[in-house]
Amino acid sequence: MFSKSDCHAACLAYVHTRLAAARAGMAAAQESSNSETKSSAGDKYETGRAMAQQERDRHAAQLHEAQNLLAALQKINPELASDAVRTGALAATSLGLFYVSISAGRLRTAGGQEFMAVSGAAPLAVALHGRRAGEEVIFNGKLVRVELVS
Repeated sequence: MFSKSDCHAACLAYVHTRLAAARAGMAAAQESSNSETKSSAGDKYETGRAMAQQERDRHAAQLHEAQNLLAALQKINPELASDAVRTGALAATSLGLFYVSISAGRLRTAGGQEFMAVSGAAPLAVALHGRRAGEEVIFNGKLVRVELVS
């Protein structure tokens, strides 16, 4: 069995990968913009610079989103036990394992255990909020049983 700390570490790795990719994309777009040389066809030069700026802006938005995910993760202490589904809880349900933390989707721990990282605002997390082990809820017409919460 793996721990909530393993899931938290996998989420941190996911966020750091996104941060690095966004920073690298911004740098590449900036380099592209800087290397764009003035040509006799001025429109081509301006179009190339504008496209590079749009690419940089897109990566900047991705960087901002990844920074928000990191900030959300940093507010969670994976060492704190939880007896009910809430932000920071790891819930084993009849649908699978869910770490209520950030919206990252299906991830794997370093040990290879698969789980879903979902934000507290995700529909399933909202439906399960406050539920304890042994309790059930109907979600999307399916009975979901909470088997374990940590």
